Amino acid sequence: MAPVVVFTTTSDIEASVVVALLDSHGIPSFRISGNPQAIWPMAINALGDIRIAVAGDAAEEARRIIASHREDVGGRLVRLQDEFEELQNRIGYRFRDRGLLEHALTHKSRAAEDASGGVADNESLEFLGDAVLGLVVADVLFRKYPDSDEGRKSKIKASVVSTPALARRAEQVQLGEHLLLGRGEEKTGGRFKQALLADAYEALIAALYLDGGLPAAAAFLERELNDAIEAGAAQTVVGHDYKSALQERLQALGRPLPEYRVAAESGPDHRKVFTIEVVAAGEILGSATGKAKKEAEQEAARLALDKLG
Repeated sequence: MAPVVVFTTTSDIEASVVVALLDSHGIPSFRISGNPQAIWPMAINALGDIRIAVAGDAAEEARRIIASHREDVGGRLVRLQDEFEELQNRIGYRFRDRGLLEHALTHKSRAAEDASGGVADNESLEFLGDAVLGLVVADVLFRKYPDSDEGRKSKIKASVVSTPALARRAEQVQLGEHLLLGRGEEKTGGRFKQALLADAYEALIAALYLDGGLPAAAAFLERELNDAIEAGAAQTVVGHDYKSALQERLQALGRPLPEYRVAAESGPDHRKVFTIEVVAAGEILGSATGKAKKEAEQEAARLALDKLG
């Protein structure tokens, strides 16, 4: 008889539980998974439905077993679903396909321990997430700092997408608490390892992209990384430390130390533009505008140095 589908889910873990349940009752089963589709720029389901099928003459008994154990099967996922709810609240996005979120949180150590071989780890999502992250950050830098040279933009990007930086972002949304790890990785503190957290963060980005398209991933990243981008931009200027140079210059001239004040600010809260003036003994020595106060202060100090000669 032709095989009959007796159970459908988007969860690798739930599918594995059902396969094991049927196997324990002597009913062989197999999985039929939806194939990933092409990506740009559609929002898609990367995993598709996972269907559990059995031989036609065993279908009725398989359905009876699943129905009688449904509470046990579903119970395996109750904790995960509750945690997914918390995580979705923290990241400000609700997945249409929670299977994608589960996939993003599944470390290879967890997949390796699954006897059915049906649990997918997050390494492929990590690969895609790295590309999406790079694109979004490059786009933000292109729009936010149009006059900066390529070298400066590259330095800012490197500081934002580094493993330590991504691990910090993962910690801020408590991603480690939700990782699905194997027993060995759990024992060795995998939830707190920088590399593992950074990888999971990239996988989460990919899951957002696949579930909601580029707009969903970009909105999340711009919200999450805005401060880091501005700090990186300020640091590329701070490397010259014009403020310290100005202070030393004024001291050598026997003049009062400089003060920095916000002369004006404009724009929405998430995209402020500041005008900073550097003043010494009541005289405005320089004025500059920037999207971060530190960046504007450094530029104002540079202009003041030019003025002092």
